[in-house]
Amino acid sequence: DKKERFDEEVEQDGVKVWIDAKALLTVLGSEMDFHKTRLTEEFIFKNPNIKGTCGCGESFNI
Repeated sequence: DKKERFDEEVEQDGVKVWIDAKALLTVLGSEMDFHKTRLTEEFIFKNPNIKGTCGCGESFNI
């Protein structure tokens, strides 16, 4: 809802993303992309630090 003091703000192509300070080390080195089709819109994350994911792909281990 609002940027906290230690949150990181990243802006590219007019899109702003705030990263919670507690999550910075978890997402370090990650790429985020936005995919839009006729049926869906979603963010796709590529994190080189991931060691494993759950079956549905919603959560991961580092």
